[in-house]
Amino acid sequence: MALAVTLFSSLFLALLFASSAFASLQPRIPEVYLQNGNFEEKPNTKYLKNTKLTGKFSLPKWEINGFVEYVSGGPQPGGMFFSVTHGVHAVRLGNEASISQTIKVKPGQRYALILGASRTCAQDEVLRISVPPQTGDVPLQTLYSLNGDVIAWGFKATSDVAKVTFHNPGVQEDPACGPLLDAIAIREFYPPMPTRANLVKNPSFEEGPFPIFNTTNGVLLPPQQEDAFSPLPGWIVESLKAVKFIDKNHFNVPFGLGAVELVSGRESAIAQIIRTVTNKLYKITLSVGDAKNGCHGSMMVEGFAAKETFKVPFKSEGKGKFITVSFKFKAVAPRTRLTFYSSFYHTRIDDFGSLCGPVLDQVIVSPLA
Repeated sequence: MALAVTLFSSLFLALLFASSAFASLQPRIPEVYLQNGNFEEKPNTKYLKNTKLTGKFSLPKWEINGFVEYVSGGPQPGGMFFSVTHGVHAVRLGNEASISQTIKVKPGQRYALILGASRTCAQDEVLRISVPPQTGDVPLQTLYSLNGDVIAWGFKATSDVAKVTFHNPGVQEDPACGPLLDAIAIREFYPPMPTRANLVKNPSFEEGPFPIFNTTNGVLLPPQQEDAFSPLPGWIVESLKAVKFIDKNHFNVPFGLGAVELVSGRESAIAQIIRTVTNKLYKITLSVGDAKNGCHGSMMVEGFAAKETFKVPFKSEGKGKFITVSFKFKAVAPRTRLTFYSSFYHTRIDDFGSLCGPVLDQVIVSPLA
């Protein structure tokens, strides 16, 4: 009996160690849908007038204001087509319309809202996301992929509850035009820290908005996201257009589990401000490649560090290759801004409607003796 117990204990410990080792290789993904976050819990038909929702609480688990439609994906009356790629149902926000939900959060903790969103008309549509006191506008005019984009928007909780609101601030000629939302989830982040060996926080993008929706398109990081609230911890999205976070499960990633694809040429840039010692020399190393997603051609990643500029040319054959290069720079202040962007615009060779670009990964900055 004692031998059997010993053998069972040894087997249990071995399995526990193996599962722990396996888990350590997986990304932390404590993402969860918001309540009825995929809108598959249908409203009572008495609150529907064709597709229009009537009543403040007509959409289960949500509070609505204004002209909000409950729609299904596919062809629509009038010749339109709604791309609902993360389920069957979605909501469309008309002029000045909004939906909101109050959720539980941890004070001081950082989060990313991850949502499937797209425009429905040709107008310049915008989605305004707010978690007081933070508010941001996400432009939807540029389509990065034809079958629906997934977007991440970051915020920092200030109390134990937060009211999340998605609002269409536009006034279009057609009041039914407006952003389409088909799935909304939330992810908790843990702020990365620099080390002695690397002054860059989150250098290989291991902390990021890994897609809960199993999207094959990656996750867009909207423009002008400050470091304090960025959905890519440690990094600033300082450009006019979005950059894309990609994951190992759906793309070729040079190192680890995540990377960044610079999908909008010079309008797609990320940056980070690191601590440096004035007049000290530093070495910066980075890897550039392609995501093995049909993005071909001559690529170039440009970067800045202090007063130095550098260019990394890369010829993509779409096979998931990458190169690693190093440069030197001298710090001119106690803080140094690192900036990276793509020199050119690219589209996928098998889908000219989908923007793509070079992949950036494993950014290392270390002092030189």
